[in-house]
Amino acid sequence: MRRLWGLIGVILLFTPISSAQEKFFDIYTDKVSPKNHYAPSGWIGDYGDLSFNDQCAEDPFSGATCIKITYSAKKSQGQGWAGIYWQNPPNNWGTKKGGFDLTGFNKLIFWARGKNGGEIVKFKVGGIIKSADGSKVPYPDSLDVEYGPVKLTKEWQQHSINLAGKDLSYVNGGFCIIFDINYNPQGAVVYLDDIRFTYEPGLKPEVKKINFPFYVYADASSLDNHFIPSGWMGDWGDITLDLRCKDNPYSGDTCIKIVYSGKGSQGARWAGIYWQNPPNNWGTQPDAGFDLTGATKLVFWARGEKGGERIEEFKVGGIKGEYGDSDSISIGPVILSKEWKKYEIDLRGRDLSYIIGGFCWATNVDVNPKGCTFYLDEIKYEK
Repeated sequence: MRRLWGLIGVILLFTPISSAQEKFFDIYTDKVSPKNHYAPSGWIGDYGDLSFNDQCAEDPFSGATCIKITYSAKKSQGQGWAGIYWQNPPNNWGTKKGGFDLTGFNKLIFWARGKNGGEIVKFKVGGIIKSADGSKVPYPDSLDVEYGPVKLTKEWQQHSINLAGKDLSYVNGGFCIIFDINYNPQGAVVYLDDIRFTYEPGLKPEVKKINFPFYVYADASSLDNHFIPSGWMGDWGDITLDLRCKDNPYSGDTCIKIVYSGKGSQGARWAGIYWQNPPNNWGTQPDAGFDLTGATKLVFWARGEKGGERIEEFKVGGIKGEYGDSDSISIGPVILSKEWKKYEIDLRGRDLSYIIGGFCWATNVDVNPKGCTFYLDEIKYEK
């Protein structure tokens, strides 16, 4: 019987899948299950911060085993985030013909829990579309859907990713989990089980709802943060970023502290950071931005450590590329004071239909010859 199931698994591996054939299409049920269809081979970001056990027997949701993933948050590769893609075939970054035709399914469901509760993670289906340098790959995923950030509990809970209306004709990146050091500064331990595609009759496509205020940054651990400060530019080696600074935040528990040394580490004589969606998106990823139509301004609070710090530009949008921002709006230069002050970028009459660069700052060594330290808080879009 075991050999028969193994043969069935091999046949399924090379057969287009439809909901008429089976109710579920499994990514993981148990370590030894012949119905598992993807390999957890795509380690990304700070991959050295991850340890993986797919035969964990610590209170699985069902069966004999579950998946245990430990994230250390040590920034082994200097990224500040880490993740794992389940791929077909293993290590397929869109350069090999593989994947599955999952037309007929409209939802991915899985069970998850945290070791302590409060762990925050993101998940994805698809998204292997471009190579690391932004060039096209010959066999890209036909969809890219994000889910989260999600705060886990100590108890098993079912989660579902709505795929209704999405093109599932070629799914290479069947599932992905992503950890962010800003959400989990002390690391995290997460358990997963029963990851599978399924079909729900009558499920309607999910509509991205934009409610204002729409935050770029509220607090370091806030689930309302919608952009990641991943786009480091110019003399990026001159920048130190602390998203969990407790030194007199304007509101809440934390604020953003930025130290710019002005040393010219990369020889550019300037530096800046873009808050992007998703991380490191320089206009290379389709269907990634937010439609912020209706917002009339972006507001934020800022102060300098000493007063007199000059920031040449604060900006919304402006990222170019095939799937770049729909507009670019900026203010500056701005001379900061030692006290918190509110600033606004007027967005009235601008095209906000596709924003991937939610916020940006830039300065240079000519106006800050000794570098500068400044703080940001409560960055948000308002109507």
